[in-house]
Amino acid sequence: MSGFEQIRIGDLQGTKVLVTGGSTGIGAALVRAFAAQGARVVAHYNESEAAASALRAEAPERIEIVRGDMSEPGVATRVVAAAADLLGGLDGLINNAGGMLGRIKSTETTEAHFDRVVNLNARSVWEATAAAHPFLRTSRGYVINTTSIAARNGGGTGAVLYAATKSFVSSVTRGQAKEFVQDGIRVNAVSPGLIQTPFHDRYTPPEVMAVQTASVPMGRAGLPEECVGAFLFLASPTLSGYITGQIIEVNGGQLMP
Repeated sequence: MSGFEQIRIGDLQGTKVLVTGGSTGIGAALVRAFAAQGARVVAHYNESEAAASALRAEAPERIEIVRGDMSEPGVATRVVAAAADLLGGLDGLINNAGGMLGRIKSTETTEAHFDRVVNLNARSVWEATAAAHPFLRTSRGYVINTTSIAARNGGGTGAVLYAATKSFVSSVTRGQAKEFVQDGIRVNAVSPGLIQTPFHDRYTPPEVMAVQTASVPMGRAGLPEECVGAFLFLASPTLSGYITGQIIEVNGGQLMP
């Protein structure tokens, strides 16, 4: 399952959590970690059906899967409804689905590409959170958004649009934290830096990866599992009950705001 089964965070036991983009990379690490804490988890996926099915097989009593293309308007709402139906409500929403969908210069970005990237990274977060809000208000739960170091530094070559959408996510995190506080819902985010995931396997050439790695004081890219602790911390009301509107940077010292 996960190295996190050796650490017990008692108030996560039996909670109901949806992780979007939950079949690979950071999302899969999160699904494993929350399931290891005794939570019931829905892992959303789109293209990675085999990976999602394999993940569910690791703990079928605690992990369910739901498919949907988050770059299509309305799909995030449907995914949240399906997850809440499977779990009988929601205690936590982790908006982790996202991607660049290709490294393309700003001046070469087509209207179709713009819409897909914005829908996937920004609109899906907005829609999923709105759909989850009634359930989270009932449970006095939480939202944790996955933003990115790109939200602060503008992103790498061909990633300006991606970076801009992650800036949206960071801003929404702070704004909705204030907006939802009277509903008992905490809203925070985790901002990964350079992490070894399929995201970089697909979109980051080796020479670009080498340059980015050289900028990390720790001298290496992080692992998806090294992001998990921040999410578990933010999910636990015992550990972070007085924390909202915050963004935890997980980047090996690459950026120290």
